[in-house]
Amino acid sequence: MKLLIVGLGSMGKRRARLIKGIDPAIQVFGVDSSAQRRTQAAELGITAYAGIAEALAAGQYDAGLVCTAPITHAGIIHELLQGGLPVFTELNLVSDGYAENMALAKQNGLPLFLSSTMLYRGETQYIKKRVQEFKAQGGKVNYIYHIGQYLPDWHPWENYKNFFVGDKRTGGVREIFGIDLPWLVDCFGEVTGVHAEKDKISQLEVDYSDSYFVTLRHADGTKGILAADVVSPKAVRNFECFGEGLHLFWEGNPKALYDFDHASGEKRPVNTYASFEHDSRYSDNIVENAYVDELTNFFAVLQGKQQPRWSFEKDRQVIDLIEKIEA
Repeated sequence: MKLLIVGLGSMGKRRARLIKGIDPAIQVFGVDSSAQRRTQAAELGITAYAGIAEALAAGQYDAGLVCTAPITHAGIIHELLQGGLPVFTELNLVSDGYAENMALAKQNGLPLFLSSTMLYRGETQYIKKRVQEFKAQGGKVNYIYHIGQYLPDWHPWENYKNFFVGDKRTGGVREIFGIDLPWLVDCFGEVTGVHAEKDKISQLEVDYSDSYFVTLRHADGTKGILAADVVSPKAVRNFECFGEGLHLFWEGNPKALYDFDHASGEKRPVNTYASFEHDSRYSDNIVENAYVDELTNFFAVLQGKQQPRWSFEKDRQVIDLIEKIEA
């Protein structure tokens, strides 16, 4: 298999490394307008080109991966689809080009795969299973969820104003919503009501609110309180789901998922991974296993063996929800 990764920044390099870990026989090529990044890619054994047209002229590929800033995705996806390539794209955050690219993919019979890594976390899948089992027995639940991390700590190796979270349309809080709302919708169902309070409580040089408190009402009556911010000095992902007979706790990493046992009065640890990999450059809330499982799903989609867990159709609904929250 030959793959073309467009965008050789931190995520592009990460995808390349994980792909080689899945199957060393996969050939990885790259595209980046930065000569420095192309040189870095060459040092990793990746042949890189300055543009997509140049890469397509140089060879044939089985798929393209879009790992650039979200605001640039629409045009790149379109160019790859026109070049006859199935597409894997990172989180989009905006719906630019959705209708056109979905139509083009359908017209050309090409898979259009959208990343939503939280759907591949063992912890979120356990929460979904437990919630669905509880609801099937007539139970009702609500939840509280706080996600936050100080924006300059997201990419300590670069200034936050110099990558996409510095842009109002693809800002840090919006990315949190884009990452976490898909699994919340997948777990608890369609959101039918929303109320948001927002504020700017930091001195961060961004032109968007840095702190949100959101109340979500799902179609079955489940209610959630979602707090999202880019000011918390410590990276946090604290989730709690509760009902009469169910109480789940998750602190955002594989070592901190608990299912409360009412009989003993103790929080029972739940292990969803036999082992997990963590990149030390990121907070302990981020594990590599989910990225690997997501890529494995994409490869199975290419082979016609599986369906993707997320889609542009579903994502457009989540982006519409984010627009309501930010309004």
